[in-house]
Amino acid sequence: MLRLRLLTWDVKDTLLRLRRPVGESYAAEARAHGLQLQPPALSQAFREAYGAHGRRFPNYGRDQGLSSRRWWLDVVGQTFRLAGVQDDSIVTLMAENLYRDYCSAQNWEVLPGAGETLSRCRQRGFRMGVVSNFDNRLEKILSRCDLRHHFEFVLTSEAAGFAKPDRRIFEEALRLGGVPPGQAAHVGDDYTRDYRAARAVGMHSFLLRAAGQGEEPAVPPEHVLPTLSHLLALIEKG
Repeated sequence: MLRLRLLTWDVKDTLLRLRRPVGESYAAEARAHGLQLQPPALSQAFREAYGAHGRRFPNYGRDQGLSSRRWWLDVVGQTFRLAGVQDDSIVTLMAENLYRDYCSAQNWEVLPGAGETLSRCRQRGFRMGVVSNFDNRLEKILSRCDLRHHFEFVLTSEAAGFAKPDRRIFEEALRLGGVPPGQAAHVGDDYTRDYRAARAVGMHSFLLRAAGQGEEPAVPPEHVLPTLSHLLALIEKG
């Protein structure tokens, strides 16, 4: 059995996922303003806007003096402009509405087994925290999805100033948790940002991978979670 005291968790697509694709949410907002935009086109525009802005202003532009709110308003606004909306007043209003809406539970759902697994881990006495490439809305989102109470701390990349896979965000999590790396494990769905990055600082880690997802040859099967419900059994085998 692994001698663990701290479990850290990724959030998006590990504990929470979007209820519907971004393009559908943006199209619904557009319809509320009398605009007929196709979800696939909006999804493509979002990928372009998000990618370009992320390259220009990494980690929500924190080191360049942007707030994450400003960063997101710019991404959403550019998404609608790429999709052909020219009226800046409507673009601004839609961006503000969507920024607010994505802070609510209406756009997020808890993944199957997440709540039960977190409760069981707490019952076993594990200390727990979040390590997520997310902005400062995450505390509120977790609270509204009834998950915040499971965690001693919520460490976002915006607050830390470093985004996964930077080792410094994991080192800060270990400091907050008060444990050495060998007594901590990280759970996430991304091979590079979660699984490999945590191991690079000496932590244990588990990779959540649903059936049908691609195989990573560098991940031993005892480190792979088909579902979150498998976690405690793998810890006990370790």
